[in-house]
Amino acid sequence: MKSLEQIVMHADGPARFAANYLEYVAGLLTALDTAAIARFIDELEAARASNNTIFIVGNGGSAATASHMANDFGLGSATGDAAPFRALALTDNVAVMTAIANDASYEQMFVQQLRVHYRAGDKLVAISASGNSPNVVAAAKWVREHGGAVLGMVGFDGGALKDLSTVTVHVPTPRGEYGPVEDVHMVVDHLVTAWLRWRVQAATA
Repeated sequence: MKSLEQIVMHADGPARFAANYLEYVAGLLTALDTAAIARFIDELEAARASNNTIFIVGNGGSAATASHMANDFGLGSATGDAAPFRALALTDNVAVMTAIANDASYEQMFVQQLRVHYRAGDKLVAISASGNSPNVVAAAKWVREHGGAVLGMVGFDGGALKDLSTVTVHVPTPRGEYGPVEDVHMVVDHLVTAWLRWRVQAATA
């Protein structure tokens, strides 16, 4: 499989690079484990059926994905008076995050929020391209220790998060290819949201 570096090095201009980049990401999408995506969806639907919350965490680009995903799951799939997907990104309260980072540690940023909000049956969507972000890994460990399900979204070799996850959506790439991994994670977000919206609409028709 080609790497992003090889695509850049062998492109003779931006048009060729654009075509090669899109082809590369298309290959990553085609290689996704659709059974894992189905299990990911099953966990989300189970949370909705039991009125549980879906917490979502990530850093940097994955924090942006977490916020986007919470918006899509919670609002993008909503239909009329149907029971919603209770989705909350733990990346969205700057005051809380900076308080924890300042008073405790950055690694505890998500764990301390989970200690306040997590209830039995809740789910954690943990997003990390490397699979080794310390605060995401700490959150995943905490949820597993409390009997909860962790839905991991990872890239590269999967890192520690891959082994901690109940369900893993893995985008295997060479280490450091954040862009393509995050591209694919966003496509998965929109794929899942489209399915959830259709299911809600079908149930209320």
